[in-house]
Amino acid sequence: MLLSRHQVLARRERDPERLERSAYLLLSRIDTQGPMSIGQLAEAFGLDTSTVNRQTAALLRCGLAERVADPDGGMARKLRITAEGARRLAGDREVNRSCLARVVADWSPEEVRELEDVLVRLNRSAEALEGRHWPRTEDDAARAACHPQTAQESAAPASPDSTNPAPRAPAL
Repeated sequence: MLLSRHQVLARRERDPERLERSAYLLLSRIDTQGPMSIGQLAEAFGLDTSTVNRQTAALLRCGLAERVADPDGGMARKLRITAEGARRLAGDREVNRSCLARVVADWSPEEVRELEDVLVRLNRSAEALEGRHWPRTEDDAARAACHPQTAQESAAPASPDSTNPAPRAPAL
């Protein structure tokens, strides 16, 4: 909770135009999963449809999402992220990563990997308890890309002029 609070404060201090938390979450889900109806979003977040309706209305007013016909031919209209929504979401994600990178700047790469692994486990355990799994665009191979050192490289001796690279912030 503390980390989340600091992220919100950092966003407000830098740019008051940053996405509200609900907009960030809704856009993240739509961005990951593709167009979704209000009912699907309400189910995904375990919220009442009236709550999601208000939140999505704000996205529509700001031009961050748009209504589209169901790509699968269903009757319900769906919400799709717009180019502006994608741009702002990417900007917020970068601010979040940048803030977190500063927090762990003096950590070793191993400590950062350990934090990332524990956060992944925490998120997946919480999802399992809720019965609501967040869709992921990354598979295990993409996750391995977050750790640039391959098994082959870890077995090779480090070159004498290599330095300890700056730690990367875990993905948000």
